[in-house]
Formats: sequence, structure tokens, C-alpha cells
Amino acid sequence: MRKIIKAAAALTAGIIALTSLAGCHGSRETNSFVIPDRQDVSRNFEITFWAKNDTNKAQTNIYEKAISDFEALYPNITVNMRLYTDYGKIYNDVITNIPTRTTPNVCITYPDHIAPYMTGENTVVELDGLINDPKYGLGGSEVKFGSPTFDELIPQYIGECRLGGHYCALPYMRSSEACYINKDFVEKLGYTLPETMTWDFIWEVSEAATAKNTDGTYKVNGQKVMIPFIYKSTDNMMITMLKQLGADYSDASGNIGLFNDETKNILYQISGHVRSGAFSTFKISSYPGNFLNAGQCIFAIDSTAGATWMGTKATHHDISKDTIVDFETVVMPIPQYDPAHPQMISQGPSVCLFNKDDPQEVLASWLFMQFLLTNDVQTAYAETEGYVPVTSKAQSSPEYIEYLSLGGTDDDVHYSVKIDATKMLLDNIGNTFTTPVFNGSASLRDAASQLIESTAKSTRRKEKIDDAYFEKLYSDTSSLYRLDSISVEGKAELGELPPEAVALIVTLVSVWCLILLYLGISAVIKRHRKKSGTKK
Repeated sequence: MRKIIKAAAALTAGIIALTSLAGCHGSRETNSFVIPDRQDVSRNFEITFWAKNDTNKAQTNIYEKAISDFEALYPNITVNMRLYTDYGKIYNDVITNIPTRTTPNVCITYPDHIAPYMTGENTVVELDGLINDPKYGLGGSEVKFGSPTFDELIPQYIGECRLGGHYCALPYMRSSEACYINKDFVEKLGYTLPETMTWDFIWEVSEAATAKNTDGTYKVNGQKVMIPFIYKSTDNMMITMLKQLGADYSDASGNIGLFNDETKNILYQISGHVRSGAFSTFKISSYPGNFLNAGQCIFAIDSTAGATWMGTKATHHDISKDTIVDFETVVMPIPQYDPAHPQMISQGPSVCLFNKDDPQEVLASWLFMQFLLTNDVQTAYAETEGYVPVTSKAQSSPEYIEYLSLGGTDDDVHYSVKIDATKMLLDNIGNTFTTPVFNGSASLRDAASQLIESTAKSTRRKEKIDDAYFEKLYSDTSSLYRLDSISVEGKAELGELPPEAVALIVTLVSVWCLILLYLGISAVIKRHRKKSGTKK
């Protein structure tokens, strides 16, 4: 029996050791990519590029032209593009493909998503060496196009791409949030737009807009529908409010500070305005631009990249033309708690590079990745919506300056609201901030949104909103997004264990179950023999 137990103990130790190795799946491996001394132009390479597109044909055309122009410079490199309609779908496919080593070569994504990608073994290429390589780095001597130098990347934008002390992505486009305002309604309610929008002002005007006539229609618009204030992205709303208040959210080490008293105060305030009908969210009521353009909203907060959907003459809309009302649209930065120190979130896609067995394939992919930062691509893509280029080189180019100067000359490329949103962002780049990125930061962002959405829905259902409600909400949200499994040192929650680890654990449990069963049966037999007087 002792021999059996000793053998089981040895097996357990071995399994624990192997499980520990399998568990390393959750920790980032050191990148082993070595830059080739010279590009091999004698071989042909096919690389895959995953990009996101919201059925915007103009953006698709820009990607296709960029690929064509790049392939003309590098005829031995073929770029195959795969388009997605949602960043979340790109993320899911990358995560699914990491174990089979079938990730794309280049992928447009968000830094919050890149952090989980890096839990795989040597997946995402750390770009420090490539960026600084004198031949093939940014502005390198052997690059066949006008690649920007590192110093020409906007510091705030490249800074967001630094994870764990290394650059793991390049910024591609950047946007922020803007407050799109029906100025006519603001003035009809007896108010004048301030120089800087504040939370007190937006809440006061929104509450005033809830007043109704005796027939049930709203006084401000004469319609039966009016949601004065709609926020598109409630994750950004919570994160920004906490930032403006100097309250805790998280840090780069992965410490979670979201569930604090300041957050609760914000939620109490939001609940009150939901109860009065002054505020709603995209997830509850639908897209804010639709309500704004129909004269059923006064303040619509959305991305600057959504500017083409805002206003009477918006180039994009998904409501019937006969429901669109005529009004003056004003674009302002989002509301502030402290107008003297404005804060607004920086957001937008980045581009990451995946490692492959062939360093020449990685180099080919890196060259295409750089090509996306050239002036022609940056300027053309920025003109499709309210994005801004991520390089000072593109922002200061004559073509981009001319584009901005023509704002309002047409309702398409130079649509006034889009140009106003772009200029607003360019004027406030120094006031933008980014959130810390770590494996789990995407879940934390979802949790921030969940707090507002759950509070709003509960308020609409007339549930009791008190400290006990928020205590439970905090606990439920933390569990839902597994935030309690993110360590204080910023190492990610491991997520689901790899199949190898699961198999090992199952084996371990099975072995001990068999041992315990054997011991139990032996004990029964021993007692039976004792009672019957049979000697062993």
C-alpha cells in the first residue's frame, strides 16, 4: 500500500510540474524574432492582412489601392486582405487561430486586444528592433517608400502601443469623442452654449428638455419622443468621468480601482437622469445620431469618426429622409468637470505584426505595415470619416491642410460637421488620454460599461437604487468579467486552461479517486475478515 501511495505522490508531483509548464500559456514569452540583414527579393511571399470595415466602400477602396501600390513597389510580395465588420470578430478569430499558428501576418486591432494575443507563445512581434533598424525600420535607408520616422509619430498615439516596456503595435488612425449638439433646441430652451461644455450644463439643459405639453408631446420639439442626452459608448463615459475627477480606474500593473465610491456617485447621478427621461444610452435606445437628426435628441456623444452620421446633411443615415429635421449642428468636446483641465479619451485602431517561422515573411509583412502609415494612405483614410492621421508628417502635408481648409464646401468629402469634429480633435490632442493596457484591460472596459447599462436598465424597471444595489452590482460585474482573477502585478488572468493542462488535471483527479476507492474497498475487506475471524 505504501508503495502505491508513494507512486501516486510521484505521479502527482510530475503532473503538477507539467501543469505548471502548461500554465505558462498565460504568461508572455520573450520574442525571438531576429531581423534579416537583407530582404530576400528572389522569393515570392503571400501575406494576410485582416482589417475592419463598416461596409464603407470608400475605406475598402483605400485598402485596395494601398495594397496595389505596395505590390507595385514589391512585386514579390502579395497581400491578401480579409475584411471584418467588427473588431470583436477580428479579436475572436485571432484568439482562435493562435493555438494552430494560423494568425494573420498583419492585423488591425486595438491595444486592449493585443495584450491577450501576447499570452500565446511568441505570437506578436515586439517592434522595438524593427522600428529602429537603420535599413528597414521607420524611415529606413532600404525602404522603397516615404516611411515616417519614429519622431514623426504623434507621441500620444505611439505611446498607447507600448505594452510591458515594448512597442507591440503601430497606431493606424485615431479619433476621440465629440458632443454633437442641436444648437437650435439649446437656445429655444433659453440657454447659450458655453465656451467649454460642462456636465452641470448638459444635465441642466437635458432636464429642461423633458418638459411636456398637456397633450403629452415635448415642448422643445412638439414630438412624442425626446431623449435629450444619449451617450454612444458607456465604457468611455465611465472611464472619462473617472479620469476627469482624478478617481481610480486601473493602472498599468493591472490593479483594478473601478469599484469605488466616486463610481457609485456617478451611477447615482446617471440613475436620476434616466429616471426623469433626460438620459439614455445606445444599447438601450439605439444610435444617438438617429435621434439627433430626427429632432429627438439635443446632445449626442459619439466618436469623431462617427461625424458623417451627424446633422441635417449627414452623408450617412439610416432613418427615412422625411424624418430628418433642419437644425444647426455644433461640435464641441465632451462635457468636463474641470474646464480648466479638459480630458478626453483617445481611441482608434492600431496595427500589429504576428511572428512566423520565416523571418523574411515577417520582414515583408513589416514593410506593408509601415506602408499603411504613408501620407497617401493616412490622408485618404482620414478623409472618409472624422479620423486624424497618426503622423505629424501626414497632418502637416499640403494635401491634408487643403482638405481641412475646404470644410463646408460640399456635403460629402468636406462635410462641415466632419471637418469640425476633426479640427476639434486636432486642437485637443494634448488633452487626450489613454487607458492602461494589460491582459484583462478589455474586460475591465466592458465592466465599466456594464455598470452604467445595468444601472440605467434597473432604473427604467423602477428597481430600488441604493447602496445595497451597488454593492451587489459591483460583485456581480466583477464576477461576470472575472476581474478578481487579474493579479496586482498586471499578469493576466489565465483564462481557460490549455487542453494539455485540463487533461493533466483530469488524470490527477482520476488517479486519486482510484486510490481512495482502493483504500475504501481494502478497509471493508479488512473489517469483514476481522468479523469472520479469517486471517490475512
